[in-house]
Amino acid sequence: MKIGVMLPVGGEDGPNSSMPRWQDVRAAAETADQAGLDSVWLADHFFYKAPDDRIYGMHEAWTLLSAVAAVTTHVELGNLVLCASFRDPGLTAKMAATLDEVSNGRLILGVGAGWHDPEYNAFGLPTDHRVGRFEEWLEIVARLTQGETVTFNGTYHQVDGAVLEPKPTRRIPLLIAGHRPRMMRLTAQYADAWNTAWYGAPTTQLEERLETLAEALKSAGKPREAMAATVGIVVRDPEQQSVPDPDGRAFEGSVSQLADLLTSYQKLGVDHLIVSAEPMTPRSIERLAEARQLMSN
Repeated sequence: MKIGVMLPVGGEDGPNSSMPRWQDVRAAAETADQAGLDSVWLADHFFYKAPDDRIYGMHEAWTLLSAVAAVTTHVELGNLVLCASFRDPGLTAKMAATLDEVSNGRLILGVGAGWHDPEYNAFGLPTDHRVGRFEEWLEIVARLTQGETVTFNGTYHQVDGAVLEPKPTRRIPLLIAGHRPRMMRLTAQYADAWNTAWYGAPTTQLEERLETLAEALKSAGKPREAMAATVGIVVRDPEQQSVPDPDGRAFEGSVSQLADLLTSYQKLGVDHLIVSAEPMTPRSIERLAEARQLMSN
């Protein structure tokens, strides 16, 4: 089982619950790379508006991911997940091909339909037919990144003889996050990996969603092994300063207990575990790597 980590991107992810700067993102990414973790991930938002109307700012995720690619060597790089509504499908495919070149083939193109209405409303983005728009966007992106010349005349997106030149040097893995039937159908049709999040210890809901994935693949005539199941979990380090708004789902325990938690996900058949750490510090990442070492001993 691969293990990755979310990188700080905004809000209170930085030192002492501050807005992270580039040096904080870089430090976390380099720690993950040097500690032997498998992947690093960035969330993609303009901002997050909490129920109490507080605004949490965010850095632009693709720019940060490109910078991370240049200062790391081994880790895979992904968004969890890139919002389709924010970027034209042709531009997204072009960006993906270029970042995969920069990173020497380490990109996982994580995508989703989007969900946070306040940022849509603030920036004038349509909230209607979100999955319908995503379905058209996804077909164009998937075909372009597979090296096809694409002509597509949809309700929301149109391209005529679109092609990526230079073409990607490999098939860029496509990850989709979702769990409802339409999204699962699209996942089975187009994706190489699927994500569900966020959890602490494994739950009945997680087991049900893993079964939903298996059923979607079966309906598409594909074996379970055709899709990497990725799961996002929240892990809190009790020895570091608590974050201002702790996630109630977070797992909190010793390094050995964390190792046991990782093992429990491995036994469920999870292929890639993605950890959102509280707090998002280099020490939290080192601690995760220590727990991983205990798994194999």
